[in-house]
Amino acid sequence: MSTKIPVVEFEVSERVSIEVIHRQSAAIAENPLTAELLNSVLNYVFILNRHRQIVFSSQNCKDLLPGHPLEDFLGQRPGEALGCHHVAGTTASCGTTLFCQECGAAKAFFSSMLGQKHIQECHLTRIINCQPQAVDLLIYAIPFTCSGEMFSIFSVADISHEKRRQALERIFFHDVINTAGGLEGLMEILKGEVQGKHREDFEILHRGLQELLEMIQSQQDLAAAESDELRLRPTRIGSLDLLQTEAKIFENHPLAARRRVVIDHRSVPLSFETDATLLRRILGNLIKNALEAIQEGQTVTVSCLRENHHLRFCVHNPGIMTREAQLLVFNRSFSTKGIGRGLGTYSVKLLAEKYLHGEVGFSSSLDHGTVFWVSVPLQVALPHSQPARTPPSIQP
Repeated sequence: MSTKIPVVEFEVSERVSIEVIHRQSAAIAENPLTAELLNSVLNYVFILNRHRQIVFSSQNCKDLLPGHPLEDFLGQRPGEALGCHHVAGTTASCGTTLFCQECGAAKAFFSSMLGQKHIQECHLTRIINCQPQAVDLLIYAIPFTCSGEMFSIFSVADISHEKRRQALERIFFHDVINTAGGLEGLMEILKGEVQGKHREDFEILHRGLQELLEMIQSQQDLAAAESDELRLRPTRIGSLDLLQTEAKIFENHPLAARRRVVIDHRSVPLSFETDATLLRRILGNLIKNALEAIQEGQTVTVSCLRENHHLRFCVHNPGIMTREAQLLVFNRSFSTKGIGRGLGTYSVKLLAEKYLHGEVGFSSSLDHGTVFWVSVPLQVALPHSQPARTPPSIQP
C-alpha cells in the first residue's frame, strides 16, 4: 500500500509580473557599484524580491546555471533556476511543496525578510540534462533595500567537494582504525604466547602497531577539531602519572636514540580533570619536536607546576629556534622539517586553546634554550563532552 505525500503551500505562490521584475532589475542596475561589487565576489550571488523571484544574478552564476543566458532566469525562484527535483518537470513551484519546509535556502530567505542575516546549508538534488545531480550549498542571505523595496542578497557557495571529502574522511578513519586496532589486539595476544628469542621481536611489532593506531587517531581528532566536530571525554588523571607515561613511551622511541627524556624533580603530583587523550597527544607532539631539535647526547626535560587554578606543563630542550621559526611556529603549514610537515605545533595550539580551554606559549634564548608550555585549568566545564574514555596505553 503506497502513501501519497501531499503537496502543500509552504509559502504563498503569488508572483509579480515579468514587467515588475524588469523594473526591479533596472532599479538595482542603476547603481553600478552594486553590480560591480556583487560580480567581484567568488560566491554565486542572486538578488531576490520579496516573492523570492530572481531580479539579479552575478556573472559567475552562469557556471551554476549552465545552458541558458542569465536573463532567462529573471523572475524564477531559486529552486526553479537550479533545477530542484521537487519542482523540475512538475506543476509545483519552488516554495510550495511539503519538502520546502526543510529547505535551507527557504529558511535563510525568510530570515532575511525579517531583517536578519542568516546562514543555512541546502542539500539539493537537481535535474541537469535529465540526470540527477546532488549538490551541497551554503546559503548566506542578508536583507537589502533598493528604491524603497525589500530584497534579499542571496550568496551561494558550492560546498559539495568539502562535504564529499568529509564523508570519505569519516569512512576512511573508521575503516583504517578498525583494521589497525584489530591487528594491534591480535599482536597483543600473540606476544603473550611467544617465548624465547622471538618474544622481543613481537614486542617491537606490538609497539609499532600501537604507535600507528595512535597516529591515526591523532589525525582523526585533528580533522574533527578543525571542522568543529570534536567531542571531548573528560577524565580525572594525575599530572605526574601523565609525565611518567610520556617519558616511558619515548624511552625506546626512534627519535630518542642516544637522547633522553627526563622529568624535572620539581614537578608536582596533582589530580585534575581534562581530556587525557588530547593532553597526552599535545605533550607527545611537543616532546617529539624537542627530540628532533637536539643533538645526540642531549636531554629533553618535561615538568609540571601549579599556577593558581591551572597546571603548566613544560617541555624544555637546549636548542635555539631561529627568528623565522619563532614568528611562524604556530602557523598551520609551517615546519622546519621540510614540505609535508607543520601540523605539530599548529595542532597543539588548536587542541589546547580551543578545546581544553588552556593556553600555549614558548620562549627561546641562547641562555635558557627552548621551552614550550601548555597551561590547562585544573577543572573545566567541557562543552562538547561524552562519557569518559580510558586513554589507550602504549607499552614501552
